[in-house]
Formats: sequence, C-alpha cells, structure tokens
Amino acid sequence: MARPKKPIELSSDERNKLEVWARRPKTSQALAQRARIILACARGLDNTEVAEEVGMSTASVCKWRERFRVRRLEGLLDEPRPGAPRKITDRKVEDIITQTLESLPRGQTHWSTREMARRSGFSADSISRIWRAFGLKPHLSESFKLSPDPYFVEKVRDIVGLYVAPPERAIVLCVDEKSQIQALDRTQPLLPLRPGQAERRTHDYVRHGTTTLFAALDVKTGKVISRFHSRHRQQEFIAFLQQIDDAISDDGTTIHLVLDNYGTHKSARVRRWLAKRPRFVLHFTPTYSSWLNLVERLFSELTNKAIRRGAHRSVAALKRAIEQFLDVRNEVPQPFKWTASADLILERVERVTARTYRTGH
Repeated sequence: MARPKKPIELSSDERNKLEVWARRPKTSQALAQRARIILACARGLDNTEVAEEVGMSTASVCKWRERFRVRRLEGLLDEPRPGAPRKITDRKVEDIITQTLESLPRGQTHWSTREMARRSGFSADSISRIWRAFGLKPHLSESFKLSPDPYFVEKVRDIVGLYVAPPERAIVLCVDEKSQIQALDRTQPLLPLRPGQAERRTHDYVRHGTTTLFAALDVKTGKVISRFHSRHRQQEFIAFLQQIDDAISDDGTTIHLVLDNYGTHKSARVRRWLAKRPRFVLHFTPTYSSWLNLVERLFSELTNKAIRRGAHRSVAALKRAIEQFLDVRNEVPQPFKWTASADLILERVERVTARTYRTGH
C-alpha cells in the first residue's frame, strides 16, 4: 500500500492568497498552477487525483505538495538561480552614480558611457546598465523657463478652470498666431517611401516666402476658426477678432479668449474694439507660459502632419496645404482634453523652482 500523505490544512490568509494566485490574470502560469495544486490537496484529494485535475505528473504534484508543507507559501515561489558573483559592489555603484551626478569629465559638458568607463575602470556596458537602473541619461538635456509673472498662480487657476469647468452659456477659444510659416521647397525631388527604405529628401531648401496663420481653437468641440495674413499687427488681429465675432451668433453667449502676452493683443486699438463688444472676455497666460494655451498643441500637430515634411513651391501652395489640413480636421474635430489640475501644475513648478535655487546658478 502507498504511504499515506500528510493532509494539507490552510489558514484563511493562505487560502485567500492561493485563490488570488490561481485566478489573477497577471499571475505567472507556473505559480497559478502550483496554487491550484495546493488548493486541490487541501480538499483531501490524493496526488493521483490532483495530477489528473491540474494536468501535471504525479511527481510534480508530490514535489509542490511537500514544498508547501515545509515552507508554506514561500515554497511555491521560484528560487533564485545560481550565477556568477557580482563584480561591481554596491559601494562602486554608488561611486559611479555620485560621479555622474556631481562631476563632469575634463573639457566636456556631460558624461558618456565610454568616458565614465575609462574613469571607473569598468566596461561601457556595465556603466550603461547602471545608468539605466537609476534612470540616468547624461546625453539628454531638456529646456525649461520659469515664469516671473507675479500673478502666475491666479492665471494658472483661471485658465485651467476654463478648460476643466467652463462657464455656462460660454465658448472658450484658444487664440494665437503661428507667424512666419515658411514655404520651403527642396532643391531636388523627394525620394518616396519604399519597403525597407524611409522617405528621403535633401537637407537644403529654397525659400518662397512666408505667411502667418491666425487660429482660434474651440476647447469644447475641437473646431478651428482660421485666417491667413502676411503680417501679424494689431489691424490683422482685429480683423481676426471680427471674423470670430461674425462666426458666433450673438445670442447671449460669452466668448472667452485665451491669449498670450504678445503686445498686439493688448494694444490700445484692440482694447477699444473689445470695449464695444462686452461679450468678449480675455484671459492671458502667464509670462513665458504659452504651453497653457491649447492652440499651441494644434500648431504642433499642424507642423508635424502638414508642414515639416511638405515641399511648397509658393506661399499659395503652403496655404492650400494648411487649409486642407484644417478642413479635414474640422470634418471630424477632436478636442484636446486637459487633464492636469491647477494644483498639480503649481506643485511641479514649485519643485522645479526649489531645485533651481538649490543649484546656486
């Protein structure tokens, strides 16, 4: 007769954990199957019956049953596999991270893996792995600009509030000019996309003039009101405001305009025009904070999808390309959804400000 197996008794915590492992989608299949083995054993089944139920050999069931009996839940986890001992100690890793953060190579602006490898005596691959583990990228540099606007907090809360919770019976328009858009043509024809070969174009170009795009993005619907001018003075801006006024029926709807601090937007002539049309309410972004204006996201999309890779032999051709892009977009408009709260923005700015002052530069 076979030797009787010792029964498996589970505590409530162990049973709950095993049931989670057995049915959670993110659990590895091996661990889920081991959990099912132990749950079946706890029901009083012998090893042969458990093997038939879970589709494993009897020897595997015996193995995991005994490991659980001796080590409980930890016995079901994979043990670390043996390997070569570490050659770089924690202290040496700390020294590499400290050098990366607090020093510079002689005569250079930033560290490279090869330069750090020469300094530390380790391979460039080892340096690369350490940097990846700690999220260090010395070769990258990003730009930032802190706003000195004394009303920065109030303006951020005002504009974000318009995006997140616009007033009733109101339209929020983000307005700006994309000035000096160049009509550029390549000096030689483009080589089109082919299997295994990206589109190719010459690095040099011929200029054929410029134009300025005035755009107003409806925050709620994503539709765009646009107009071209050769310049962007106060008279052109007033003409665009008049176009907005004509496009939106005067039925008691208030028009909130989000604008940057360009001088044209605040000229005396513009103020006089607005004084006669009280349904217009202006909201200015803080100084150096045009990223708060959602129309900048539209301009970025326009540049990437219709201008940068285009070849335009005249200003008229450039205008047609932009108009086509905006017409297609207005057919099925997609609004940009603002997700960052004012508190989150202010917290991030506060952290950057604190770090800037700590550097002493």
